[in-house]
Amino acid sequence: MAYLHFDKTQMTNLQESLMKELLITNRLGAYCSTTLVGCNIRKYHGLLVVPVPELDDENHVLLSSLDETVVQHGAEFNLGLHRYKGGEMSPKGHKYISDFTLDKVPTWTYRIGGVVLRKELVFKRANNDFRIQVRYTLVDAQSKTTLRLRPFLAFRSVRQWTHENTVCDTSYREVPGGISMKLYKGYPDLFMQTNTDFRFVYAPDWYRNMEYVKESERGYGDTEDLLVPGYFEMELKKGQSIIFCAGTDLATPEKMEIRLEAEVATLDRRDSFLHCLVNAAHQFRVEKDGELYMLAGFHWFKPRARDTFMALPGLTLSIGEKDRFEQYMATAQKALEDFMEKRPSAIGIYEVEQPDVMLWAVWSIQQYGKFVGRKECYAKYGSLVEKITDYILEGHHENLFVHDNGLVYTDGREKPMTWMNSTEGGRPIVPRTGYIVEFNALWYNALKFYEQMFGEYGTESEKIKAQQAGKFAAKVTDAFKSTFLNEYGYLFDYVDGNLADWSVRPNQLLAIALDFSPLDVRQRKGVLDICTRELVTPKGIRSLSPKSGGYTPFYVGSQYDRDRAYHQGTAWPWLTGFYLEAYLRVYKMSGVNYIERQLIGFEEELFYHCVGTIPELFDGNPPFHGRGAISLAINVSGILRAIRMLEKYQNDEEK
Repeated sequence: MAYLHFDKTQMTNLQESLMKELLITNRLGAYCSTTLVGCNIRKYHGLLVVPVPELDDENHVLLSSLDETVVQHGAEFNLGLHRYKGGEMSPKGHKYISDFTLDKVPTWTYRIGGVVLRKELVFKRANNDFRIQVRYTLVDAQSKTTLRLRPFLAFRSVRQWTHENTVCDTSYREVPGGISMKLYKGYPDLFMQTNTDFRFVYAPDWYRNMEYVKESERGYGDTEDLLVPGYFEMELKKGQSIIFCAGTDLATPEKMEIRLEAEVATLDRRDSFLHCLVNAAHQFRVEKDGELYMLAGFHWFKPRARDTFMALPGLTLSIGEKDRFEQYMATAQKALEDFMEKRPSAIGIYEVEQPDVMLWAVWSIQQYGKFVGRKECYAKYGSLVEKITDYILEGHHENLFVHDNGLVYTDGREKPMTWMNSTEGGRPIVPRTGYIVEFNALWYNALKFYEQMFGEYGTESEKIKAQQAGKFAAKVTDAFKSTFLNEYGYLFDYVDGNLADWSVRPNQLLAIALDFSPLDVRQRKGVLDICTRELVTPKGIRSLSPKSGGYTPFYVGSQYDRDRAYHQGTAWPWLTGFYLEAYLRVYKMSGVNYIERQLIGFEEELFYHCVGTIPELFDGNPPFHGRGAISLAINVSGILRAIRMLEKYQNDEEK
């Protein structure tokens, strides 16, 4: 039985199955995403969602869904499912699903009386034409069977809605094996084709008031109208497979089967906890104009600098993909250097100017050095590390200032400058400003890494600079302790003049998890124990302790309510990687069993929310529901890093 398997009982229970989502990508910026029962519950859902750079930098839903109808002896059995305004579900085709599996490709099995029909979804991942392929196989039937396919078209941005209108071009033209349509100017043609004899019945009509329940939960508009141009009809014999293809380029019908099989052969298997996360790691990859980017998450995130460097080691090195690390870094390095040189940049990575981005870049390179060896790391990235360090020390960054005590200072009063970046009226809800604890932990770690790598492999002049970096780091050690370490044994979250934030937050974990810590062993244990008592949940590390003021553990309600809760008690899986790293540094081998128990809580999450991956965040209180984006790069990275850390310690024990 497949690892990700859902039986008829689970699939027909809409309370459970309607909230389970799936995601497949083509690594070129397009994706296919819906629920396990095929009912879209987000405006971001669609079978073919593609970038249209001629219009904007957003994705656009072309083919929203595809309804199948099985016809036997004149009786019609519609396998589709849609939610309409008021919660009306129709036509309730989910009751025919006998099981669903997600291994290489999403696969449904439908049973309608004596008819058994299997459906598979495959996304083409080559060239720049975007194509979703649906293969139907009539596994069993006792009499003549007809299959009808009814496409639901949107042709709109994932940020918008479409409604019945008179501007829409409902005409079509015939192409080999099918038809093509383009509802609005500026969009590509959508080619809908099949590899068998078919009849297309042209009967354009609007299906009105489709309701997306996830958008209702998020406090947004929730209904739209979709155009159905008609339907395709074809005969199916027992044992026969046919393919329906929808894409932005013309397919060759007689080659569809061969190309689909070739595509499936290249796909990752999702047959274990680890392999699901490896597949999820690959989904964030986007190739564009010869550059490799990492999406911060699905469905609405773009490539972001901080997320790229935070997630990079886990999404590449932790799964043995050194070359992929170098490809991502090659793109990100161009963005960094353009920023430092104040050049206009064509690299599409957002928020490079954030003050901690360069500190995370050095941390990411440090992880590369641990993977390949510092000598090779020095040869490949030594000049970049030196350039970043000099840039900061010489005061070139507009919002990362090195003070006389050695600490770095950031003004975050008017705009959010850290990963805790929610806003209200444009101002930060969590106004972290001044000496920020994780910035200074990363800064100390960067100085020590500089001292270590250049002291070993640098030129004579670089070795002198390495010694200077070491002396500077010693100054940072004293200032860090006197500034952040409080009388209760944990670290202030930020300090600005006479203002110290006493909130117990997880950002202090970096000061005890990084390779170099300004704290001694006793101090690290004190910080870890407080974080363990107040912040750890089975689904990640809370962004705020329940004992601190403003604790808001449930990420629900309107945009305003969710923004207020975003970093005020919700649990974040990516922090688990750093927490477990700190735990191993403090408790060594005695921490291995504890780490195994922590990871179990994430494996079960692969069967909820978006199956096979980890969502953006969880409520901070039981039952710890998953919330936000369906898949987040830093979360998948954090868990992959934790798995590899655990393996390393277990292997060391066996030796």
